[in-house]
Amino acid sequence: MVEKTPLGTFWPALYEPFRQFGGKLAEWVSTASEASSDDKAYSIRMEVPGVAENDIHLTVENGVVSVKGEKKSEREEKGDTWYFSERQFGSFERSFRLPADADEHGVKAALKDGVLTITLPRKAPKGDESRRVKIEKG
Repeated sequence: MVEKTPLGTFWPALYEPFRQFGGKLAEWVSTASEASSDDKAYSIRMEVPGVAENDIHLTVENGVVSVKGEKKSEREEKGDTWYFSERQFGSFERSFRLPADADEHGVKAALKDGVLTITLPRKAPKGDESRRVKIEKG
């Protein structure tokens, strides 16, 4: 008699190494980034070396900052007895969910030395919104 193995235990064991590999591959090819905040603003910094300012697209929509970009590079050299040609192309996309107190309308971005810095000011805190509710006798 052949014993049946539940799919729930067989398939995870089979695909687990591939799932881990996919995560490691995504870490390797995605742009390095870091996020920080202070009392006044949130800041996101991303490494985008060799990416031109015109090739970076930054959007803010529904509480999410999305950054897309594409790197294009070509190099060609010729000599009397040799020829060298190299092309590099690649694209990236990263998204960051914003905290509730981030001001989406005040977003600013700057590109310097291959580092994109995105700054979002914090919204002014609202006053004390709690209030006492009278409990009536039922």
